[in-house]
Amino acid sequence: MAVLLIAEVVNGELSVDSTAKALTAAKQMGDVTILCAGAGCSGAADAAAKLDGVSKVLCAQDDAYGHDLAEPVADLIVGLAGDYDAIVAPSTAASKNTLPRVAAMLDVMIVSEITKVVDAKTFERPIYAGNAIQTVKSTDAKVVGTIRTSTFDAAAEGGSASVESIDAAANPGLSSWVEDKVAASDRPELTSAGIVVSGGRGVGSEDDFKLIEGLADKLGAAIGASRAAVDSGYAPNDWQVGQTGKVVAPDLYVAVGISGAIQHLAGMKDSKIIVAINKDEEAPIFQVADFGLVADLFDAVPELTSKLG
Repeated sequence: MAVLLIAEVVNGELSVDSTAKALTAAKQMGDVTILCAGAGCSGAADAAAKLDGVSKVLCAQDDAYGHDLAEPVADLIVGLAGDYDAIVAPSTAASKNTLPRVAAMLDVMIVSEITKVVDAKTFERPIYAGNAIQTVKSTDAKVVGTIRTSTFDAAAEGGSASVESIDAAANPGLSSWVEDKVAASDRPELTSAGIVVSGGRGVGSEDDFKLIEGLADKLGAAIGASRAAVDSGYAPNDWQVGQTGKVVAPDLYVAVGISGAIQHLAGMKDSKIIVAINKDEEAPIFQVADFGLVADLFDAVPELTSKLG
């Protein structure tokens, strides 16, 4: 089975973590070719060629692909689709925008948020905020799907695939880029960080969220937040972890003042080690935590931060 994996390319650079994890899933489906599309993606293509298990890398350089617009990228993918039995991508904001359009243009279903590859046509995916796992078997001629990378290990480097430059597809001109507004931060990116410290409604205020930031800085961690904290204005929207936010699976997840609603658990329950700090010993978060501390966060977090040096 021939598989086309759409790499995540950001500002001309390969997002190695998400692409390598998606590659692990794609390799279970068949022979993998990676597509790198961007305004300047030669460096990303070279990096993708070094991933283990890649047969070939296609590099499509065009300004139309520089800002993740779904329409031109979808047209490019559909133009290549005839050579492949499956088209997959890591489940990112860009792919969630692009691949449903690809599926519609090919008149096939889309299998979203794949967490396990049973075989080349059969997959598992979470439903009901992760409370149930659905097994989906595609009967379409082509499989189109997004891969939840938090459940797969990253493919190693060591490959030496060839890189082929391909022509851009005609730009349909249905959308145009105006501007990007990106929050600058020295902290690790939330979805790929090895350690995440998250705060919930129990933190109490935007000012008190500095306790979370201080602990995160000591651990070299990314910062997350529950939807309740975001809705209350304690934290920005791009910190939100959960069913309607970002899905993370770090080596260490520290939940501070988070009760553990199922919508939040859906976004972090695959973390390797979960530590919970909450004064309510009946909080649902303790049911999934590896280590739990029943304490007032305003006492526990400053003490923990100070003991970290």
